[in-house]
Order: sequence, then C-alpha cells, then structure tokens
Amino acid sequence: MDRRRFVSAAALGTASAVAGCGPGPGNGRRNTGAAPGGPAVVTRPRVRWRLASSFPRSTEILFSAAEELASRVSALTDGRFEIEVSEGGALVPPLQVLDAVQAGSVPIGHTAGYYYLGKTPALTFDTAVPFGMQARQHDAWMRHGGGRELTNGVLSDFGVIGLLGGNTGTQMGGWFREPVRSLEDVNGLTMRIPGLGGRAFERLGVIPQTLPGGEIYGALERGAIDATEWVGPYDDARMGFYRVVKTYHYPGWWEPSAALSFYVNQAAWDGLPASYRSALEVASEGANAWMMSAYDARNPAALVDLLDRGVQTIPFPTDVLEGAATASRELIEEMAADAQARAIWDSYREFQAASSRWFSLAEDTMASASRAG
Repeated sequence: MDRRRFVSAAALGTASAVAGCGPGPGNGRRNTGAAPGGPAVVTRPRVRWRLASSFPRSTEILFSAAEELASRVSALTDGRFEIEVSEGGALVPPLQVLDAVQAGSVPIGHTAGYYYLGKTPALTFDTAVPFGMQARQHDAWMRHGGGRELTNGVLSDFGVIGLLGGNTGTQMGGWFREPVRSLEDVNGLTMRIPGLGGRAFERLGVIPQTLPGGEIYGALERGAIDATEWVGPYDDARMGFYRVVKTYHYPGWWEPSAALSFYVNQAAWDGLPASYRSALEVASEGANAWMMSAYDARNPAALVDLLDRGVQTIPFPTDVLEGAATASRELIEEMAADAQARAIWDSYREFQAASSRWFSLAEDTMASASRAG
C-alpha cells in the first residue's frame, strides 16, 4: 500500500468523527418522536482506523494483542469505532511503526519502544532494561509509579501518546549454533538482538543485528547470523528455530520483561470523542493483561514440546552474566547523560529497588518453599 492510501486510511477516522457530529441531514441524530425542537439522542460517530503492527501474524500472541484491542474497542462502542489490524510489513516496515504514527500515515501502531533507541535512549525504558524489573514490577511502575507519565513525556516530542500494549514476561536467552561455555565463546558471534541488550552484548564482542520477526528464521537458516533471541518457548517454537539449532540458552538477561505499547498519533487521539478515548484506554488495559496470561498459560507446554524435539536448555555461564551486568550498568549510566533518560532511570531504579525488596521477602521465599515442599 502506498503513502497516499495510508494517509487516506488515517484521515478516514477523523473525517467520520466530524461528519457524525455535524448539523444537518445525515448528522447521526435519531428522531425520538418528540415535538420539533424537542430533545434528541446523538448517535456516536463511526470511526475506522488502521493499526500497523511490528509483528508478523505468525507470532500469534504478539500479533493477537492488537486484535484483542480492536475487538474490545468495537465491543465498548457498539461497533462504531473499528480498528483494522495489519501485520508487520503490510502497511509500513516493522521497525518504522513509530515513524508512521508520528507522521500520521497510520493513527495507531503496536510496537516496542526499544526498537527506536536510535531516536532517543529514553524509549528503552518503555520496553525493557537489562537486569531490570520483571513483568509485574514493570506493570506496577507504569501504572502506579509514574512510568507511563514519564515515557509519555518522551513520546510527546514525537506527537505520540503511549498506551499499555502487553508484556511477554521474562524471556529466554536465545538460540545458538554452539553452546556458550565461557565469555570467550561470544566473541565474534553475529546475533539478532535489539535494544540495550544488543549494545551490552556488543561490548562483550557480539555483533548485534536488529531484524524484524519475519526475517529471523531465514537469516538463521542461511547462516547470516550465529544466534538469535526472540521471546520464549511458545513463540520460538512457532518460529521454528529448533529446526536449525538445538541450543537454547537462558535467561534473557536483557529482557527480564518486555513491555509493548500501542502508540497513538496525538492529533488522531485529540480528534476522537471522549468516550472513544476512554474505550481505547480500557481496551489497551485488557489487551495488556491478556498477553501476559496467554504467555503464562502456553509457555509450559511449549517448553516440554521443545525438549521432546531434542532442544537443550543451557544456562549462560557466570562470567557471561557478570560481564553483561557490568556492560549494561555502564551503558545505562552513559545513556542517562540525556536529561529525559536520567529522570526515567532514577524513577525506574528507585521503584525496582523497593519492589525487589518486597518480592524477595514474599514472592521468592514462597517459591523456594513451594519447591522444597
């Protein structure tokens, strides 16, 4: 689809909303049988948006979160606010969703903030920080710790607002042609790994590549990359990586959780009726919760299936984790030279410290007790 059609699709929502509220014939007013000049009911306008996803349809849970949003918005507005979801690459390149939303080519996108680290380092906190908070902690920070307000302050520079878009939970460390037995083994590896994790691994000798989901399997199969990370057992099995390599490292230290976002063009948002904005917010909250529970439900069985196919799960060696932790801390401090990133980082680590004390006291000891029992 070319740019003219993108703009037309985005403009349709605004035009529909205006037409539905204007005076005159066809203005959406319904005759209630009252006398001329009497009270009338205003029907909500019809709005149609197109959503550009960064994810291929084959990554079922990632992609389906946007469909969840669309379904919930439609239900909340009696079908009058419709969102058509397009997979990564159908409307815009998968790693340019933020650009398209900023330009108004599409009014809404589903993506990961750390894909746009090159635009501003502060956006990495919208998705994941190496050795950072896990999903529940990140979600709590976003909702109740000021995280959403801080990241939206960054996005406002792009004329965009962010809504919660799901979380994968702690990810796996990825697929490698050969097991990593020491820090020496990662030196010179070409690996698909985006965001701050890729930059930290680069300091350990890895050559990071940022590839959209639809291109990873082919690159691994051709030998263009030596390793790749994606998400976890369920998505990775659907991607078919086990057909090429059998070594599956853990944990994904660069993504102790991976939060996604729905990015909305500010002008398109402002053009919506207040009730439709509320519907979008409520629907995003629902889609956000749906994704996390879907991964928690499907990863266990998928892991068993991978093990049955001969996949070997291997922990990263201690020296790799220690080197990665040092590189990550250095990178974050360098990144925090940016004033926006510093404000977010200070908030993030303060929340993480307090949250981790509580989780260690209650959650971790309970998990240990359960295993012992």
